[in-house]
Amino acid sequence: MIETKQLAKKYGNFEALRGIDLSVGEGDLYGFIGPNGAGKTTTIRILTTLLEPSSGEATIGGMSVRAEPEAIRGIIGYMPDSFGVYRDMTVLEYLHFFAAAYAVPQGERQRLVGQLLELVELGGKSNATIDTLSRGMQQRLGLARTLVHDPRVLILDEPASGLDPRARIEIREILKELRRMGKTIILSSHILADLAEICNRIGILERGQLVAQGTIDEVITSSGEKGEIRIRTTDDARACVLLRELSAVKTAEHHEAVQEISVHLATEIDLADLSGHLSGRGVHLRKMERREPTLEQVFMKLTEVAEQTA
Repeated sequence: MIETKQLAKKYGNFEALRGIDLSVGEGDLYGFIGPNGAGKTTTIRILTTLLEPSSGEATIGGMSVRAEPEAIRGIIGYMPDSFGVYRDMTVLEYLHFFAAAYAVPQGERQRLVGQLLELVELGGKSNATIDTLSRGMQQRLGLARTLVHDPRVLILDEPASGLDPRARIEIREILKELRRMGKTIILSSHILADLAEICNRIGILERGQLVAQGTIDEVITSSGEKGEIRIRTTDDARACVLLRELSAVKTAEHHEAVQEISVHLATEIDLADLSGHLSGRGVHLRKMERREPTLEQVFMKLTEVAEQTA
């Protein structure tokens, strides 16, 4: 559905994008991740036909962003990280205005607006002016506005930015529903835990380069990140010292508040060998639990490696 080939963007001597090959399949909910300045917004602005690439190609639904921008605008819905609203309009007026702007026939607008308000759970606020809405409600209204022309593809830049936990959950549930409806979604966000829950594929961008792409499991495997082991022993302080003797152990840290040791591995180790190393020196296990790598850990490892080799 969305493909880029060696997509690049330069501003003078600065390379904002350095030949990325993005691949988003139809029906994907694709999490686009990267630190500030990595090139996410530049990529999004190219995909939404707001910015010309310096070189390379990008297509959506088989159409080129260079050659067919008007056709692409008809099948995408774009929600930037900050968007203007007419604060003295009511919610109904706002959605009717954008429905008219997208040439939705007048006879269909009432039904369409009603469905959108139900989807984003703003039916009870239809006659409220926008300036009385919370930020979370305004974000949901912005998402409804993005959907007025029933786009096949949604490109959302930080839709949960600045929201409280409840509002974030509400946005997350709406995105799940949109994917169930068959929408293809690119979602840029710094909230990695949310992306790990709802996205079926992700891409990690660092310094204008795509350093990883695939399912979350594929990206975790490719990163080489080992996760951590949580341990409780009869003598945690001494256990930390003993664990650090092992070449397979990268770090061993005692968390006094929860009376646990977190062990990060440099290489795989048989847990029985780890237990034997401790018990052979008079420290016995009370608990051992392996925890899989989180998306945050994988992100930090991949972007740190990319930064060191840049």
